[in-house]
Amino acid sequence: MRRDTFLRSMTALAATAALPWPALAAANLKMMIPANPGGGWDSTGRALGRALQEAGVASAVSYENKGGAAGAIGLAQFLNASRGDPNALLMMGQVMIGGIITGKPPVTVTSATAIARLTSEYPVFVLPAASPMKTLADVVEQLKKDPGSVKWGGGSRGSTEHVAIAMLARAVGVDAARANYVPFRGGGEAVAAILGNNVTVGASGYSEFQQYIEAGKMRPIAIAAPVRQKGIAVPTLKELGYDIEIGNWRGVYAAPGITPAQRQAMVDMVVKATRTKSWAESLEKNNWTPALLTGKAFEDFVDQEFASMRATMVKAGMI
Repeated sequence: MRRDTFLRSMTALAATAALPWPALAAANLKMMIPANPGGGWDSTGRALGRALQEAGVASAVSYENKGGAAGAIGLAQFLNASRGDPNALLMMGQVMIGGIITGKPPVTVTSATAIARLTSEYPVFVLPAASPMKTLADVVEQLKKDPGSVKWGGGSRGSTEHVAIAMLARAVGVDAARANYVPFRGGGEAVAAILGNNVTVGASGYSEFQQYIEAGKMRPIAIAAPVRQKGIAVPTLKELGYDIEIGNWRGVYAAPGITPAQRQAMVDMVVKATRTKSWAESLEKNNWTPALLTGKAFEDFVDQEFASMRATMVKAGMI
């Protein structure tokens, strides 16, 4: 190599090294999804990954699913393996908060770095199409008669739908501890159990059941929203006479031990992703409500959620 060519090359390399992290080439990101494939965290994580690539801030996104214990198993792996890695992300949400409160695992999400809350949706209750029950009133009647005979299928213990079921049981005079709740490690498992008539009632975000509802394989009977949701022809629990409202939000964290500059760079990347066409399409397709909250504000929100979820669970008789 000629000396002048070598010097120009070295000058270019030095200039690149001096650039701040966000100005470098788009990152290769690794995303931990602490649930089995087919559920809300999985679909949200992959939708975010596509949006990050469309925004031009990620050249590639790889995914790892690790379900169990309301996300605590995947969370533990993420905390142990990703410390200081500015290209690592973790999907999480209210389900993880509830699972940490009830399960008391040796890890907590607040050990990671809060980046952004992304979406919110409300749990919907569905019956298998072949169920002899037709309405929530039918379910409540059977619940009062024999609580153990009504098998509720949903996410991990402490999940949003688990709390909603406990609140409903309490509202109709049934001890929440007697509710026969069957937790699943991911939306795919819950769907299979409902379609196979292995549970009496299924509960999860509408997006996880939408295709089966539209195909006539599931019958929606109630949603835990404050008002009817656009595009979802399902009565609210409040309409049906039960003063119950609970939403499920989802968000993303970065690795522990990253610098403030790296955290801000990741926040900026996620914000750019939420402005893409593919993200807007995912929101519409899945009936997700946008709920963007970033950085320190999101970190404070999660702290508040721990306190409010714990109070709700105590009131519902879960803890």
